[in-house]
Amino acid sequence: MSETTSAGRQGPAMGRRERKKAATRRSLADAALELFLEHGFDQVSIRDIAEAADVSTTTLFKHFPSKEALLFDLDADVEQALVAAVREREPGTPLLTALRTHMLGTRAVKAEYGEQIAAFERLVNSTPALVEYHRRMWMRHERALTEAIAADTGAPADDPVCAALAHLALEARALAGGAADPEAAVNAAFDLLERGWEAARPDAGRAS
Repeated sequence: MSETTSAGRQGPAMGRRERKKAATRRSLADAALELFLEHGFDQVSIRDIAEAADVSTTTLFKHFPSKEALLFDLDADVEQALVAAVREREPGTPLLTALRTHMLGTRAVKAEYGEQIAAFERLVNSTPALVEYHRRMWMRHERALTEAIAADTGAPADDPVCAALAHLALEARALAGGAADPEAAVNAAFDLLERGWEAARPDAGRAS
């Protein structure tokens, strides 16, 4: 499920083998979520999930390295969307405006799916192992976002200012997850980031 539901996910045309693998992966993720929501994360075993999806545990581990990973199956999609928010934004749109809009957009998607997402978030937030795993998965995108920001400003891929912005932008989104008003938390964080970024950005001397 990861940052949003897997419902409606579409991608480029796949061959028969790829479609079968994707279907098995989706079946495993769906079975895991259903069992976790019904019984709790710690009460469900890998064997339970494999049996519910009618596959072997060996097959399950070919698709997912751990029980936690079954809940966050769109990690690659999440990273691609983050990078696209920087690289594919409308001409003239400031970088941080695009990132703010993207972060707020993920909240809107969650609202759209209502109780399904709320149940998923309750499960994650009530399970310490999932809280930590979710945060680690989210922060894994820091390098890709840093490189996208650096390319956008003409800075080296490992520029420390770009790295700091990527880290803090991702942390802002993570912080909002536990806030009473997530949208206000995202906006407050980006208001603060914008003031600092305009002074510190690598191309500040030539920025309009």
